Amino acid sequence: MAKVSAEPKRRADIVKATIHEIGVRGSLEVTVAQIARRAGVSSALAHHYFGSKEQIFLATMRHVLTIFGAEVRGALAAATTNRERVEAIVHASFAAGSFRREVVSAWLNFYVLAQTEPEARRLLGVYHRRLSSNLIYDLRPLVGARAPRVAEALGAQIDGLYLRAALAPARNRLDRTAAISLVLDTLMHELED
Repeated sequence: MAKVSAEPKRRADIVKATIHEIGVRGSLEVTVAQIARRAGVSSALAHHYFGSKEQIFLATMRHVLTIFGAEVRGALAAATTNRERVEAIVHASFAAGSFRREVVSAWLNFYVLAQTEPEARRLLGVYHRRLSSNLIYDLRPLVGARAPRVAEALGAQIDGLYLRAALAPARNRLDRTAAISLVLDTLMHELED
């Protein structure tokens, strides 16, 4: 009988532990030892699976982006019109799971890592291009040649409102519903032009 490798589960455990540790500390100032301890593996095994702390961080961001992509695909599957599809992308961009403290910390630190790490910068570019292309695809029938500009405006508003909603003190925090409403108001305004 073939032996099933424990590697996929251990890799997933390390990624989840990384998200947790980044969330606890609010920064990338975590050690492989801390991540490994949280995952229940040795530091040597974490290094064996990923090679370096930076590679662990990159795998973690791929995981976060994969979850976000699944949210978007799920939302798009339920939409039938172009407008519903744009609205679905907006709703998925503010999914409840994206507002867990550790996920917020992972996203924020991902932006920081992208300033110095080429692979992180590439992954961030992939996220931005996919968001833009998804929006443009469904905006084109609605606003014609203005679709790229409108997509850029909506994408910037999504990212900016996410940061505000995620980072503001609780008493001043913009909630997800209000953020979605603001982006959809912008969409409505663009559709009226």
